[in-house]
Amino acid sequence: MSGFLDNLLNGLALGSVYALIALGFVTIFKASGVLSFAHGSLLLLGGYLVAVLHDDIGFAAALAVAVLATAAVAGALDRLVLQRVGTDPHAAHVQTIVTIGIDIVLVTDLSRRIGGDLLPLGDPWGAAVTDLGPVTVADSRIAAIVVSAVAIAGAFALFRFTPWGLSLRAAADDGEAAALMGVRLTRVRTVAWCLAGGLAALAAVFLVAFPAPGLERTTGQIALKAFPAAILGGMTSPVGALVGSMLIGLTEAFVAGYQSELHVLGEGFGDVAPYAVMVLVLLVRPAGLFAAKGAARV
Repeated sequence: MSGFLDNLLNGLALGSVYALIALGFVTIFKASGVLSFAHGSLLLLGGYLVAVLHDDIGFAAALAVAVLATAAVAGALDRLVLQRVGTDPHAAHVQTIVTIGIDIVLVTDLSRRIGGDLLPLGDPWGAAVTDLGPVTVADSRIAAIVVSAVAIAGAFALFRFTPWGLSLRAAADDGEAAALMGVRLTRVRTVAWCLAGGLAALAAVFLVAFPAPGLERTTGQIALKAFPAAILGGMTSPVGALVGSMLIGLTEAFVAGYQSELHVLGEGFGDVAPYAVMVLVLLVRPAGLFAAKGAARV
């Protein structure tokens, strides 16, 4: 029973962090129709900034600077690079390809700076653990759940109760009609990129916290594990991103926890399990679990 509860808590923690990343994918896609492959490099940038700043200004200040700086970089990339390609729906496919180039450039530079080192982020949880009945949980896992819940709640409040959120929903439903009604689509999508960048930087802290060894140049690739979560929920559904993230996080945790029982599937099955779940769900719901009625296949 303790093993089950341990896997459950680990899965919830992973799902919470994946939700921060998946919510970024969905927000960008709703605002612009662009599937951002630069998300992993933005995550790596946020983690790198925390790693290099925390000794000088402290962890909390370094995290705040990293979130704001990553959000600013993400917004600048959209405004100065992607929007120059074009902002009409037909340009979204080209912009998606451009994000691959952006990712290569950012990852190359950050990998050069990180090298072969493992960079600590100086988080206050360290290797501390807490006993919750029969289960011992890393404090970093508890912090991941709590902080992610607060951040996600804040993001949903933006979607629901702010003029920008209303503009985002209008642009996602019918961009041309929204523009005719006075919605500034370029501003909506730039703010969406800023929000996604900030959430990615926040996710980086918990992805490299204990029991992970620290930030390394391949950390950004973890963002790809949140990609199936966004696809599962439907690329235009924030609620779907949350549900899909929890499903992926729990799948990964339980596959890792019961690896010995699943050895017949191969030792590396845990790495591909999220994608296997994604394929199985899409066979039944091609547009995603929470896709709007009439949505196109993912």
